[in-house]
Amino acid sequence: MAYVTGVFLLLLCVAIYLRYGPPDEPGMSAVVSPIHGWLYVVYLVAVGLLVYQRGWRGLHVLLIALAGTVPFASFVAERFVVKKAREGERIR
Repeated sequence: MAYVTGVFLLLLCVAIYLRYGPPDEPGMSAVVSPIHGWLYVVYLVAVGLLVYQRGWRGLHVLLIALAGTVPFASFVAERFVVKKAREGERIR
């Protein structure tokens, strides 16, 4: 979900540029915005399930959840989470 959310966030950035930038084309933004919004909700559910199953808590969990709102951050968060999950570590 982090990769999908990250890709749609990048598409949303392009759509926002097209909407408010020189081209002034609102069509792409009208399509991509709701898709990214719902994918982010699914991403948050996935983060919640992962946190619940692993017993993780703390600032890292908040940063993982917010990673879907910053371009490219979800890709970094995905690598971090996969590494910690494979090591079996608890994130505090």
